[in-house]
Amino acid sequence: MGKKVNKLAYKPVGILLGVAAGAIAGMVFKQVWKTAAGDDDAPNATDEERGWGEILAAAAIQGAIFAVVKAAVDRGGAVGVRRVTGSWPT
Repeated sequence: MGKKVNKLAYKPVGILLGVAAGAIAGMVFKQVWKTAAGDDDAPNATDEERGWGEILAAAAIQGAIFAVVKAAVDRGGAVGVRRVTGSWPT
């Protein structure tokens, strides 16, 4: 498969994996926050009742979880594409 064709073929797969990664990361974050803070809802940045520390901690945890889940899902998708097509997506 040519590089352009391979890149085009992987594009929809990458988009679907990105959506899946976001959903998975959101679920993981909710569980982590519930365990760490003992609260069902993570604070929003505009939540007047929450302090800076709690809001920034929630954002940092959420960002770290999203990055790890996205990297794992993207890597798994690339490995799967290589298994199917014989070449690494670019």
